Amino acid sequence: MNKSIIATLLALPLAVSTAYAQDSSGVRISGFGTGALTWTDSDQAEFSRPNQASGARKNPTTGVDSNLGLQADYAINSWLSVTGQGLVRKDAEDDFGAELSWAFAKAKINDQLSVRVGRIGLPVFMISDYRNVGYANTFLRPPVELYSQVPFSSIDGADVTWQHSFGDTTVTAQLAYGRTEAHLSGANTIEARQLSAVNLVAEHGPVTLRFGRADGKMSMSTSTSLNTLVGSLRAAGTGYRFAQLNQLASDLELNKKKASFTSAGLGLDWNNIVVQTEYAKRKTDSYVNDTSAWYAMAGYRFGKVLPFYIHSELKIDGYPANTVPASCPAGYPAACTPTMAALRAGVSTLKNSGIGQGEQTTDSIGVRWDFYRSMALKAQIDRVRPQNGTGLFLAPQAGFKGPVTVGAVALDFVF
Repeated sequence: MNKSIIATLLALPLAVSTAYAQDSSGVRISGFGTGALTWTDSDQAEFSRPNQASGARKNPTTGVDSNLGLQADYAINSWLSVTGQGLVRKDAEDDFGAELSWAFAKAKINDQLSVRVGRIGLPVFMISDYRNVGYANTFLRPPVELYSQVPFSSIDGADVTWQHSFGDTTVTAQLAYGRTEAHLSGANTIEARQLSAVNLVAEHGPVTLRFGRADGKMSMSTSTSLNTLVGSLRAAGTGYRFAQLNQLASDLELNKKKASFTSAGLGLDWNNIVVQTEYAKRKTDSYVNDTSAWYAMAGYRFGKVLPFYIHSELKIDGYPANTVPASCPAGYPAACTPTMAALRAGVSTLKNSGIGQGEQTTDSIGVRWDFYRSMALKAQIDRVRPQNGTGLFLAPQAGFKGPVTVGAVALDFVF
């Protein structure tokens, strides 16, 4: 990753602060960060967060849970403002890289209605806008079982937000539309076009309810091996008149395929009791797994100390079946059966590398200590159990099954 980009991002507060000193016209600087160490009890696979190229093994690493974010807000006048946010974290290139996570202009139409244009947060989770702000969350990291379902965190486009209070209940409705892309490990890029999202939130005292839905058309740059397999399936399907092979080839491609993500959440912060839960379902018309996931977190505050427990699950709901016949009927050319065997093995290899993989459950215990103003110290232990194959772990060695214990300590701060 280009280190000059990181240096530029880290220099942003100084640059904007200098501008502010010269012209106090409404510039506001804020930021957040997490310094963390993460480790596991196994060297047979790597634990990571979504979209990371590598993760943690037995030796503690800072790469999994550490980040730094800086944000600048500038009020042009009473109704128009601009916002930019940069984030440094470990990414799909296996290095600490800088990204422009937000860059938008916001127009306040009235007290209830506003419009944003540019790069904005994609509202698909309960904590979409602050999932990377460790200080704003009870847990050390969002449960990977649910938050790995969508690789995108922002959208290039526009949104409209309407907020109104009905007595003691405040309702917020958000509509967004645009396009986005994300870099995945293995030099793959996945993108979504014609992406629309709706986000509905109701807040009543200590209770927050949320519902969201996103729809779009997804495409992904695929490997040479997958392209070769898809081409071979089509050639064999046409040549040997096996219609299911052509259909399987279409199913395996991820090119402008429909995809949807539906989610719901509940939050409660009442007296000393803290509860948060989300459920989400992903569907695609491609080889990408249809999934459902959920988590539930409960904690209790003792002064500045908040111990908590989390249970999370990810299930595979569906994926393309291997419809390549094991052999060819009598009367077919002699080369037919060996060709089918090779294609069937190729589809099986693809399955072992991703299709139908990823199911796992995690039980976590942790504690948060707000020991100083705008700073919190956290510790969390996760017991991760892959349910099908190798779960969400990276670089698994032969024979890896789990379970794996993951430990982490983190210092969260905002400024």
